[in-house]
Amino acid sequence: MQEQTVGRRARLRAQTTAEIKAIALKHLTEGGPDAVSLRAIGREMGMSGSAIYSYFDTRDALITTLINDIYTSLLDQVETARDTVAPDDIAGRILAWGQGVRAWSLANPEGFRLIYGDPVAGYHAPAGGPAPEAAKRACLGLTELAAAAWPYARATQTSTDHQWSDFSPGLVETVREHFPDLPPAAVALALRMWGRMHGLISLEVYGHLGTQTGDPAKLYHAELLDLIRSLELPPTTSTTT
Repeated sequence: MQEQTVGRRARLRAQTTAEIKAIALKHLTEGGPDAVSLRAIGREMGMSGSAIYSYFDTRDALITTLINDIYTSLLDQVETARDTVAPDDIAGRILAWGQGVRAWSLANPEGFRLIYGDPVAGYHAPAGGPAPEAAKRACLGLTELAAAAWPYARATQTSTDHQWSDFSPGLVETVREHFPDLPPAAVALALRMWGRMHGLISLEVYGHLGTQTGDPAKLYHAELLDLIRSLELPPTTSTTT
């Protein structure tokens, strides 16, 4: 009987936690990150202040959880898109990753703004960042793409004099643990790939492309193909159409 009671309480707590996060995401969508308030969520749920603070002791704790959930959702979708392409099709995997990021971002614009936009006013992330595991997954995913491309791309790089000291210690530790033979210049390539993928997405999510082009998808696809061509990768069916 005691085990049943504990199990029921755990289920109720999980359900309430999920409802709190769902309402927080609704407030995020309607009013942006600064609209997320534990007291406002509690009022909507009919909970007292002390009750809701027993789930998240601060607004920052709730925002940290939202960032982790959103970041994880992005990576789940992007990794799934990438893994539909054969591992030896490097160009196709880069294309799938970039298109996966754009598809998720347009479907979740407020989530994109939360993890890649302006900092939330007054928010203080915990040590290690709000989503360390998700950030590590993203770093490794992009670095894996750069590492696969590097044997072809290294001859095309105009700057290869990067040093490990150019990057944060955390990034260096992660990369060198998983890709011990990768040079610093390949890490710089991974970051530049990230920048090219996210640049047009940011303009689109924030509404800056709407008056400039009627087909942002075509523009983004062309940018990805240009990135792939710049790496001198073997052509594939997915990147020649």
